[in-house]
Amino acid sequence: MRYVYIIIFAFICQAVFSQASVNQWPVFRGSSDLSGNTDIEITANPALLWSVSTEGRTKSSPVIGEGTVYFGNDKGTLYAISGTGRKLWQQETGSGSEAAPLLFGNNVFIGSSDGSFRAYNKTNGRIMWTYATENQIIGSGNAWVSGNYAGIIVGSYDYYLHCVNPETGQVMWKVETNNYVNGTPSVSNNKIIFGGCDGILRVTDPRTGVQRETIEIGSYIAASPAVANNMAYVGDYDGALYCIDIPASAVKWVIPAGQMEGSILGIPAVGNNSVIIGNEDKYLYCYDAGDGNLIWKYRTNGRIIGSAVLTPTKVIFGSMDGYIYMLDLKNGRKIWSFNAGAPISSSPAIADNRLYILTEDGRLLAFGQK
Repeated sequence: MRYVYIIIFAFICQAVFSQASVNQWPVFRGSSDLSGNTDIEITANPALLWSVSTEGRTKSSPVIGEGTVYFGNDKGTLYAISGTGRKLWQQETGSGSEAAPLLFGNNVFIGSSDGSFRAYNKTNGRIMWTYATENQIIGSGNAWVSGNYAGIIVGSYDYYLHCVNPETGQVMWKVETNNYVNGTPSVSNNKIIFGGCDGILRVTDPRTGVQRETIEIGSYIAASPAVANNMAYVGDYDGALYCIDIPASAVKWVIPAGQMEGSILGIPAVGNNSVIIGNEDKYLYCYDAGDGNLIWKYRTNGRIIGSAVLTPTKVIFGSMDGYIYMLDLKNGRKIWSFNAGAPISSSPAIADNRLYILTEDGRLLAFGQK
C-alpha cells in the first residue's frame, strides 16, 4: 500500500513541478535546471507595489507558489507572504538560512546553518519533518522526478550531496565529495549536475546516486551550474567561466580567470543564446552561449554576487551598490534602475508579471504595473 502511495505522490509532484504556470517560481532560479530565464515579460518601467520588512538580515532569494512568496533570513525565520504583501505565517527554523527555499508538492523545504534540512506545510507553516546533515547547509534544495519516483536533493558542508524522500525525510542516498558542497544542484534530462569546493563537476543518476561522469575544474565552484541544451555553465572562485558539454564530459569553452577580475559567486543565466554572469569586479557580463565570445558588459558601483534573471528581452539583477537594474538583453543598455537603499545579494523571482527581490536588510520588494 505504501509503494502505491509513493507512486501516486511522485506523479502528483511531477505534474506540480514540471508544469509551472505564470504565477509559479517554485525553485531557486525558477526551474530545476537553474537556467534563470522566463517567458514572462516585465514592463520596462515597473513601479514599487509594496514592500515587507522582516526582523533580520537576509541573503535568501524568494520563491513563489500560487501567489504566495516564501523566503528565509539570517535569524532563522521562514516567511510566507501573500501577493498583496500580507504576512500569512512565519516559522522559526532554529538557525540562519542563506539560500532560497524549495516548493514541491504540499511542502516548502529549507536548509539552515545548523545542518538541518526541514519540510514545512506551505499552507500553514506546520513542520513536517527534519533531516540532519553533519555540517551547515548554504545552498538551496532541488527536486527530481523520474518515472514514478521523486527525491529532494541538497548539498552540505559535510562533503555530501544528500537525497531524501519528499514525504518522510528519510535518506534515499548520499554522494560523497572531497570538500564542501555549498551550491544548489541542477537537475536536467534525468541527471543531477553539481559542483563543490573540490573543483569537480559531478553528473549523478537521480534514482541511485551513482556518479555517471566527473569533470575536473581545478578551482572552488562556489555556486551552481546552470544547464541548457545539454551544456552546463558554471563559474569558479578564481573568476573563470566554463561551458561544459555534459554528454561528452568535456569543457567546450572557457573564459579564463583574469579576463574577469574577481570571483564568480552567482549562477549564470542562460537563454536566447546568451550567458549572463555577474562578478565581484562590479561588472555584469554577457557571452555568446555557443562560443564564449563577449557580447557586452555593464558596470555597477558594487560587487555582483547574486544571479541575474532573463526575460525574452531584458536582464534583471541586483548589486551590492543597493540598486536593482534592468538592461536590454541585446546590447546591455540600462532600461531602468531602482535604488533599494541596501545591498542586494538576492536573485530576482518573476511570476504573474511581477518582479520580487530581497534586500540584505530584510525587505521583500514587489514590482509591477500599477
